Amino acid sequence: MLSTIDFARIERAIHYLDEHVAEQPGLTDVAARIGMSEFHFQRLFRRWAGVSPKRFLQFATATTAADQLLAGAST
Repeated sequence: MLSTIDFARIERAIHYLDEHVAEQPGLTDVAARIGMSEFHFQRLFRRWAGVSPKRFLQFATATTAADQLLAGAST
């Protein structure tokens, strides 16, 4: 069953991942940040976001890199 508490947790996790994409936080870091075990966080994130936290971070990293290149950043 999906709950508003779970929604809020995943929302916080997504914001954290977006804000810390340069640091590449691991599953342990993000799970601890929202107060869950790694196992439960992984399952909950996948259920709500449709991808694993690692895959989400990969997409965010690629998007950030593309944005920086379009803005003229050096490789």
